[in-house]
Amino acid sequence: MFTLVAATLFSGAFLLAIGTMAWMFAAYHDKMVAALLFQPIPQTPQVYHIRVSRPRVTHGLRKVSHALPTRAAAA
Repeated sequence: MFTLVAATLFSGAFLLAIGTMAWMFAAYHDKMVAALLFQPIPQTPQVYHIRVSRPRVTHGLRKVSHALPTRAAAA
């Protein structure tokens, strides 16, 4: 008797699983085909050209406006 109940329960669960898979395949067939046939659009990666400009002070523009006092001049 246990064998008959176990076999019936197993068969019912197996048929329920097969039915669920068949129903899901039927419900989402169009979406699965569209996903398999989709070819992504190739995109070229954007390249950013950043120009860094650091103006340097030349020695001609770096003139000392006044001389620093020395010890001899301060005393």
